Amino acid sequence: MRRALAFELALFALPSGGALLLWLGGLAPAWSIPLASVPALGRHIFRLVDLSGLIRRQHRLAPPFPHGLWGEVYRNIARYQQRGRKGRKRQIRFTRRFREAANAVPDALVILDKHHRIDWANPAAAQLLDVHWPDQDGQHFLDVFSHPDLGDFLQDGEYLRPLDIAPVHNRALMVSLRIAPFGERRRQRLVVGRDITKVYHLNMIRRDFVANASHELRTPLTVIGGFVENLLDAPNTPEAHRRPLTLMHNQAERMRSIIEDLLTLSRLEMHDSPADQHSIDVPEELRLILQEAQAIGDDNHRLDPLIDTGLLLLGSQPELCSAFSNLVFNAIKHTPAGTRIRIHWYQDKDGAAFVVEDDGPGIAPEHLPRLTERFYRIDAARSRQSGGTGLGLAIVKHVLNRHDASLNISSELGQGTTFACHFPATRALRRDDPIPHVDTTPPPASPHRSANGEG
Repeated sequence: MRRALAFELALFALPSGGALLLWLGGLAPAWSIPLASVPALGRHIFRLVDLSGLIRRQHRLAPPFPHGLWGEVYRNIARYQQRGRKGRKRQIRFTRRFREAANAVPDALVILDKHHRIDWANPAAAQLLDVHWPDQDGQHFLDVFSHPDLGDFLQDGEYLRPLDIAPVHNRALMVSLRIAPFGERRRQRLVVGRDITKVYHLNMIRRDFVANASHELRTPLTVIGGFVENLLDAPNTPEAHRRPLTLMHNQAERMRSIIEDLLTLSRLEMHDSPADQHSIDVPEELRLILQEAQAIGDDNHRLDPLIDTGLLLLGSQPELCSAFSNLVFNAIKHTPAGTRIRIHWYQDKDGAAFVVEDDGPGIAPEHLPRLTERFYRIDAARSRQSGGTGLGLAIVKHVLNRHDASLNISSELGQGTTFACHFPATRALRRDDPIPHVDTTPPPASPHRSANGEG
């Protein structure tokens, strides 16, 4: 840089010397200075015109470069061009790898612009979604892949749960659609379609088997339980027979409880949302649940309620009461005597929350992800002693899913456990608020549930 500046100063000295000679030769200063500056000015104009032409033609600048500051300008532009070429090569390599990877993915991938028009799709989209790219480039996604439920799902912007549908072009398929916003202001959409035909049919077989088997078992169990109960109440029953009859009665009741829970799960799986929804007085329901909980705990647990008496909830009263009572009774059954149990019902910025927190022994981290699975027990022997079926938390999760809510479980060994149910703001009501209209028409037995077996 110093050498270039020195070169420019030397060039500046030449016009100055020329102007001095012209002045000494008798030419007026007003003419001598401009005449002496013409060569330097011409050099700068030539370099500007040359550089402008090279840039306009996107010409690659390469040595030799001119001397002086103009050489520095040419050299810096050449470096910038080189960095740009390297960046474009990296981008081309990345794009090629992305397309190769996307083409190898068995799931359908479709990119939509902010107007939900097709920007790109991989080959699997042709088979699963009937989207052929680039033939259908620029067409609206709903014009290419139509379904009655897809329009609302695409517009709502709530993509936490997938939409399972049978495509019009191939009814034998069952496709699970997930949509993820991305891009500038998250206005573009990535549609991912996965073939879940086998999983869906297995899930249907499992659900039908559980429902049918439960129905078939309930009748003989009722008959057996009735006869056993009559024998226990009969005065002529020998004392030696009373203990085995009591055990038989307890086990029959336990099996009946399991069957009732299985039937409850089957009913919850039939539809995505409750048919009968209205305003629920949650504080009053919790008061009744706590009264029953005190009877179950024999006053050996310390219940600490903190309830917002003005906060109501929109939903199904039997389902939500079942979920809330399951969480409270579980805290009593699976913690030692003297445990403090806090029951909170409050409103926050996201909606409403129901929290059951205890200071019991806690749950090991490896058990937490599986707690809501059917029949999963941390300690099977202890669960049998407490009368647990292993289905309570599975029912809670299904009920919350049907009410657009979520269940968060946190625990540390020796520090207690917290079960938190979070409901959206659209379902939280104040006691004096008007009740919104809810369509109570039962939805059809839908293939649009998630194929995830646990909801």
